[in-house]
Amino acid sequence: MKTASPTATTAFTSEVIAHTKVWLERAVIGLNLCPFAKAVHIKDQIRYVVSSAQTPEELMADLVRELEFLQEADPAKIDTTLLIHPDVLRNFLDYNDFLDVADAAVDELDLSGEIQVASFHPEYQFAGSDIDDISNYTNRSPYPTLHLLREASVERAVDAFPEASEIFDKNMQTLEQLGLDGWQKILGEEQKHA
Repeated sequence: MKTASPTATTAFTSEVIAHTKVWLERAVIGLNLCPFAKAVHIKDQIRYVVSSAQTPEELMADLVRELEFLQEADPAKIDTTLLIHPDVLRNFLDYNDFLDVADAAVDELDLSGEIQVASFHPEYQFAGSDIDDISNYTNRSPYPTLHLLREASVERAVDAFPEASEIFDKNMQTLEQLGLDGWQKILGEEQKHA
């Protein structure tokens, strides 16, 4: 079995992170889909971790490691983590099923109320929506990604943003106005690699 050299692995990891940052900067921050993302991005408080997991079990081990790491990290240095897993759970239904397992891991580590897991996937689909609905793109990332968030940070952000409950509706309006062609133009070639 041929294995990738450390250089190839490093190059792939760098590419995955670069694509994820383009998505974050152009879509999430650029379209203001998450008004809380800009501050942690500017302060360089986002930890990007690319998992080499090939199975859900390997991903679970990485998730547990990252949950523990985030819990111990200084929030002023690392406020949130994007655990990107390009080689496992590429099927959205499998990924969606894994989210229950991820939430159970948070509970088992006694991190409920401290850390939550948000979900992003290239094939993200809200319940009751058609696969091609533009609304799904609010949660479509270049690669399957588990976003680990500190509850305290989320609460502070919501308190600072009085219309937090309106974010979802505003995002739907933004994407409906933009349309799929507009979305693809914003992300350019970066979205086509996944």
